Amino acid sequence: MAGQRDAVRRGGFTDRHEAGTVLAAQLQQYAGRGDVVVLALPRGGVPVGYEVARALGAPLDVFVVRKLGLPGRPELAMGAIASGGVRVLNDEVLEAVAVPQSAIDAVTRAEQAELERRERAYRGGRPPVPIEGRVVILVDDGLATGSSMRAAVLAVRRLNPARVVVAVPVGAPDTCQQLRELADEVACVFTPEPFRAVGLWYADFSQTTDEEVRQLLALAGPKVDTPVSRSA
Repeated sequence: MAGQRDAVRRGGFTDRHEAGTVLAAQLQQYAGRGDVVVLALPRGGVPVGYEVARALGAPLDVFVVRKLGLPGRPELAMGAIASGGVRVLNDEVLEAVAVPQSAIDAVTRAEQAELERRERAYRGGRPPVPIEGRVVILVDDGLATGSSMRAAVLAVRRLNPARVVVAVPVGAPDTCQQLRELADEVACVFTPEPFRAVGLWYADFSQTTDEEVRQLLALAGPKVDTPVSRSA
């Protein structure tokens, strides 16, 4: 695949849109099927998911997951929550750092409020895309610890899909392997070693905004066939 070879030669992707185009090439067995839905993890997964959904001719929706940051070290995930009331805790982190249950619950409450706000803001009142009985492709811009994606897989399972596929442009090798125990299929374009961080594999890893998420969902609509500007 030319797109993947180009990305390998450069040592990563130009941006999330290119990453989504390359990722979609690994998912062509799902193209043109009426039973497939792409669920992107906002915010960063949405530009990737937009390109995947456009290439496959599938509907696009968001599936909101919020990282539970360690008190005092919010960049370190001690777990995550997702739509549907699922909470997944990172046992390795919590075994290494003693965190009181009250602190975990406080972080969970704060992130739950933000999760609900984002669900309202992103869809603009539109109902979620139906999942029951369909092939669900869960997309993010990369996997580091995998806490957010694990929460997403567990939450989606509660909605009775026919199949759950995890798809990312880049991921830590161990994390991609662990997710194969939860999902029916895992597609990772790159699994570099050493991994270090998702952002290192993108020339442009600027933050995706709420407005861009809304724009891409609106562009996708019932039929995903409208190209999006890279500067959106």
